[in-house]
Amino acid sequence: MDAPGKREELHDMARRIAGEGYYVVLPNLYYRMVREFDINRDPGGGRRMFELMRSLTNDLVMQDVGALLAYADTQAAARKGKVGVVGYCMSGPFAFRAASAHADRVAVSASMYGVSLMTENADSPHLFAKDIKGEMYFGCAEYDDYAPKEQIDALEKHLYGLNIKHRVEWYPGAHHGFAFPQRLGAYDKPSAERHWERLFDMFRRNLKP
Repeated sequence: MDAPGKREELHDMARRIAGEGYYVVLPNLYYRMVREFDINRDPGGGRRMFELMRSLTNDLVMQDVGALLAYADTQAAARKGKVGVVGYCMSGPFAFRAASAHADRVAVSASMYGVSLMTENADSPHLFAKDIKGEMYFGCAEYDDYAPKEQIDALEKHLYGLNIKHRVEWYPGAHHGFAFPQRLGAYDKPSAERHWERLFDMFRRNLKP
């Protein structure tokens, strides 16, 4: 889930992953504050979105990831064992952090145009990256004010000093939000399809459907 909320657009993306044979969980990360939120239907709009977004921390979301894994383990349709995690924008750092916080379960994690991947905060996900045991992927838009190139370059330099399997890939010509079909002015079909190719390729290498 990205900052605008758990909306039908994200359900469509979850269905595409499920169509490949995987058990998929799409959480509402704002559940502590609201039962549901969709920026397109909420009168608070962007102001409310930023308020909700600021209510989250990496530690809180890692508690949620643990709860989601525990729930999936009770479901007959879900295979127990290794999992994949995907985050877009706001949830990019959550996917990054989950790869280390739940290293024994997360076999593959992808952050697509993730923000706040490397900060000066004590809970910045890059500080825990050495604990990652699975494969980590970062898909970065060439034009992204929320995740500028200098930040990604610093992250890449940091990761190369660690003994983890990872890839940082730039999407030329793409803007922040390029994978979302309904993100007017940002959606870029070639880049979006490439991100699906990368994601499913990693899943096939590391997970059983």
